[in-house]
Amino acid sequence: MHKKFTSIIVAFVLAGTLVACGSAEKEGTTGASSGTAVTTEAGKTDASEETTVESGQATEAEGAEASTASTGADDLFTERDLAQTADTSDAEKITVSDGQDISITKAGTYVISGNASNVTISVDVQDEDKVQLVLDGVSITNETRPCIYVKNADKVFITTTDSENSLSVTGTFEADGDTNTDAVIFAKDDITLNGVGTLNISSSDNAVSCKNDLKVTGGTYNIECSHSAFEAKDSISVADGTINISSCVDGLHAEDDDDNSKGTIYIRGGNISINASDDGIHATVEVTIDGGNFNVIAGEGIESTTIRINDGNIYIEASDDGINAAKKSDNVTPEVEFNGGTTKIVMGAGDTDGVDSNGNITMNGGTVDITGQFTFDFDGQATVNGGTIIENGTETNTITSSMMGGGGGGRGGNPGGGFGH
Repeated sequence: MHKKFTSIIVAFVLAGTLVACGSAEKEGTTGASSGTAVTTEAGKTDASEETTVESGQATEAEGAEASTASTGADDLFTERDLAQTADTSDAEKITVSDGQDISITKAGTYVISGNASNVTISVDVQDEDKVQLVLDGVSITNETRPCIYVKNADKVFITTTDSENSLSVTGTFEADGDTNTDAVIFAKDDITLNGVGTLNISSSDNAVSCKNDLKVTGGTYNIECSHSAFEAKDSISVADGTINISSCVDGLHAEDDDDNSKGTIYIRGGNISINASDDGIHATVEVTIDGGNFNVIAGEGIESTTIRINDGNIYIEASDDGINAAKKSDNVTPEVEFNGGTTKIVMGAGDTDGVDSNGNITMNGGTVDITGQFTFDFDGQATVNGGTIIENGTETNTITSSMMGGGGGGRGGNPGGGFGH
């Protein structure tokens, strides 16, 4: 292929701890005075069970997450993931204060409010413990450290109430020992973002980084950053919510630099707007879209080894490739597959492709509407079994590679592939 595929390498290292001190204000109680180390402990261990959602049925999953072996399956999200309000009946209330870190060492629910600078809320609990941080009108501006730092937990939920919340880091991030904490929200374990309010994130590097699985199921997120907006090593899963990403290098980025069998993105709903200089949506192994509304302006709109679009309304403006199935993983064959939804791609001038695959392109259903000099480019086979294809305003029933030697895929056919360029 003629393209130079780019990726953002994100460094996550496992060691390191953050020394935390701060003040906590429990309901009806005043916390410690300035400069005194305070460890917040919720009134109970919050050993509430999570319930997985599977084919419309609820099944008990006592504290355990659902299997993610089948990307795109309903059981990716637990009932607690999808709950947009938190049970705060036994929650501890914390008001942030300038320069006073908050250290959470027990499972539970914590309601965070107030305005402050140079504050890190750190979570360091047992491996089996869950913590819910409820953002209730909080604003934190830091210079060199994350606003929220998940050191250890089973999972942390970051839930917005019906409120406006802002987290910002303005300077160069400092490492925590051997750990490169390079995001406003930095998590070594699973995190879920949900709620009914708004979270504004501004970062001099990444906005949200997760070492494991990152989920977004609700809330509104307005993000400005100089690197990636949402990144994870294992997976990013989006069930719903409004995501507005501007002035970032990558929008959604799932990649483990040490293991190319990891790195998937699954989206089944929500309103997602991305303006990125490199990739709008980038995953090592697979991107699956089951629904949602997308407005993506980027160098490349969607890039992964396998890209599967089953539903949704997708609009892409790209200066390189609109959709690019590159050989990024050894575990799957590059392919772009359209099964439903509406995908409209508008390409910039020059040597660009609307849909580019190092392997195959399969059209089973939906509508693909491409405007550009080169609409399709593939190295393997192009197969058209159904759906609607529109190239520069003209409907066609074939997929033809943009370079010499590229075999065309007629409706119902399965011809030999082209060689791309």
